[in-house]
Amino acid sequence: MLYYLFEFLESNYDLPGAGLYQYVSFRAAMAMLVSLLISIVWGNNIIQKLRKLQVGETVRELGLAGQKQKEGTPTMGGVIIVLSILLPCLLFTRLENIYIQLLLVATLWMAAVGAIDDYIKIFKKDKAGLKSRFKILGQVILGLFVGLVMCFHQDIVVRTSYDDAVAQGYEIVKQTEVEAEDGSVYRYAHVKTGLTNVPFFKNNNLNYRSILFFLKDNADSLYWIIFIPFVIFVITAVSNAANLTDGLDGLAAGVSAIIAVALAIFAYVSSNVVFADYLDVFYIPKSEEIVIFSSAFIGACVGFLWFNSFPAKVFMGDTGSLALGSIIATLAIVLRKELFIPLLCGVFFIEALSVTLQVSYFKYTKRKYGEGRRIFRMSPIHHHFQKLGMHEAKIVTRFWIVGILLAIITIVTLKVR
Repeated sequence: MLYYLFEFLESNYDLPGAGLYQYVSFRAAMAMLVSLLISIVWGNNIIQKLRKLQVGETVRELGLAGQKQKEGTPTMGGVIIVLSILLPCLLFTRLENIYIQLLLVATLWMAAVGAIDDYIKIFKKDKAGLKSRFKILGQVILGLFVGLVMCFHQDIVVRTSYDDAVAQGYEIVKQTEVEAEDGSVYRYAHVKTGLTNVPFFKNNNLNYRSILFFLKDNADSLYWIIFIPFVIFVITAVSNAANLTDGLDGLAAGVSAIIAVALAIFAYVSSNVVFADYLDVFYIPKSEEIVIFSSAFIGACVGFLWFNSFPAKVFMGDTGSLALGSIIATLAIVLRKELFIPLLCGVFFIEALSVTLQVSYFKYTKRKYGEGRRIFRMSPIHHHFQKLGMHEAKIVTRFWIVGILLAIITIVTLKVR
């Protein structure tokens, strides 16, 4: 909204300072600042409102230290995160941008699914919440929507050399020419294709069509056959992993903020022609708005930690955790960095893997020996460390450190190939 206002004022009245809104760095900084302020200033009012509505956490007895003290702590605090993302986006982004529209849909859709789950748990007194099949259905619907838009919307393209586009049979949406300082002219094409980046490899591009060996080289338009199911899997997996990670004060919000910083850097690189060419990643036209969304996301997560850090005054609930996971997954997909997720989201991955291993091994040993055995004292793995006597705040801090290390390694992959 402010972007359009200052664009109008600058073009009509040459207002001093209005040109600042044309700079991605300025809008990103303002989005982060406003997001922080909204979460901190409004957060306390929202928490008080949740208390009045008696939206309190019901804690199951799991034998964990400090567990009973959490009883009655307001939940559904994910509302704070969602509002802190939405309002800066409305103020500082170009709302006609397809990437912003995709990210806003992902945020609102999964927040709504999570809110229904929290509502059933709190007001219907059903600890199971929304049935798993309906939760997964919501994730599948979002994945299908994101996948279809990525495949068929004409504004979602990547830039490649014109000769490569012709040779590979890519669908060319637009052609551009760039004159170098030495006078030579380079031809580029904006293409719709299933190309994505792969970490650690010199030739770091993968086309989804290459996974389907039966497709001809010029059948690039059929990459959606493998791409859409993969998008559904990524969104479902990451949102569920974020949900599993949200078990200690500040854990999910802190890890998500760290991941968002790395994704914001990727977004900035992908939106800048010079950096994208130098680092050999895709230049993605119109992706600069993703930087602003990512900045608002960072501010929302960090601001939420004001109230969610140990000892928490509010929990995000599924309203927040499912939304966080879907936002991270969608960001990675639109930036064509979805193959970086196991590394970048390593904390989420380990948390989900610990649950899978625990359940699978328990079922296997029960079938084989007549009694179930466990790998961990408790899963997800953060509860394993609690059972070992480690303080909750120390576990969270160490998981944050692991998250920072993984984010740095992921960023370094821009050069290490």
